[in-house]
Amino acid sequence: MADGTSVARKFDIQEVRSEFPILAREVNGKPLVYLDSAASAQKPRFVIDALSGQMETAYANVHRGLHTLANETTSAMEAARESARAFLNAGEVDEIIFTKGATEGINLVANGLVDIIKPGDEIVLSVMEHHSNIVPWHFLRERCGAVLKWVPLLEDGSLDVDAYDAALSDKTRLVAITHMSNVLGTVTPIRDLAAKAHACGAEILVDGCQAAVHLNVDVQALDVDYYVFSAHKLYGPTGIGILYGKRRALEALRPYQGGGEMIETVTMDSVTYGDIPHKFEAGTPPILEAIALGAAIRWFSVFDHADVHAHEAMLHDRAAAALRQINRLKIHGTAPEKGSVLTFSVEGAHPHDISQILDKYGVAIRAGHHCAQPLMTHLGVSATARASFGIYNTLEDVDQFVTALDKTLRMLG
Repeated sequence: MADGTSVARKFDIQEVRSEFPILAREVNGKPLVYLDSAASAQKPRFVIDALSGQMETAYANVHRGLHTLANETTSAMEAARESARAFLNAGEVDEIIFTKGATEGINLVANGLVDIIKPGDEIVLSVMEHHSNIVPWHFLRERCGAVLKWVPLLEDGSLDVDAYDAALSDKTRLVAITHMSNVLGTVTPIRDLAAKAHACGAEILVDGCQAAVHLNVDVQALDVDYYVFSAHKLYGPTGIGILYGKRRALEALRPYQGGGEMIETVTMDSVTYGDIPHKFEAGTPPILEAIALGAAIRWFSVFDHADVHAHEAMLHDRAAAALRQINRLKIHGTAPEKGSVLTFSVEGAHPHDISQILDKYGVAIRAGHHCAQPLMTHLGVSATARASFGIYNTLEDVDQFVTALDKTLRMLG
């Protein structure tokens, strides 16, 4: 059992699986094969115990109290902030903002830019962005007159870097782009993209929801201005995420919400705001969720990331090789060094039907547009099916998925 304190831990798949209670259950009389981690990952016992244990032993509101329980809870939450700082290698712990998730983190930045973005200023996006990294920029288009510029993809799903270069100009104010596509698994060259954005005077915001789980992320080495991720994809709870921002960038943004904790002084005539990170954390924060996020980071960080990456790549490659043998099946996204996301469509079979029938065999995959409708348009489909692999999946899971998919497609004709 991981205790979250070890310096390093040997990767043993059966030992890992034993720490996820939900993997012991059956679905429709079949052993659960959970291949939907890109949407939300399952939780290890260490995280579950951290959440319940805090409620049982030391819970109170944070920052505002002087009694023992308040101090203990505050210490636990701020320790989680430090865990997130170390996980991303941020330069300062104050550059770590607790949010409800990546979506709120992106909206926080967009809202903060309302007074900065002017009519005609350009925001550069790729066509593979999640809606959470599209809609907030449409708000700036509607409210501030911003212009959205879209970067296409190459045939294999890689970002068209030449088109990215052409999209940048002296009017570019922000690049908002995924580090790893939730549909294609494409990994974008963030460090290079950031350097080019900065060269034309723009900032860069990175959606790291998938990358935080599957890549080594060092925000200082990448030199990004903002980086967001959600805990629930990183084996942590829902309702909590992280926004990293360079101190300079965060201090330039106006507060996202007003209330307690985020102020310095309030009078009947004026208000002055607190310093980061509290400037962006109005009201009672998601205390327990933040503490459980810290536990998830500590649990995950004891593994050698190369071991985990190799394991997940092996699962993806085995599944992809099997699916390529199906004549009417098309895999979407074959970029080099892509992450462990396998998205596909089958001629004559609707993705929703595939997913529902696979569930009868205990296999959980996702079907739909995956909150990426511009990408679906680019691919020429309305929806796709997606199998995504996590730290706890096995080769047996892959084989059960392939067998069940074969039966499903025979059934669908």
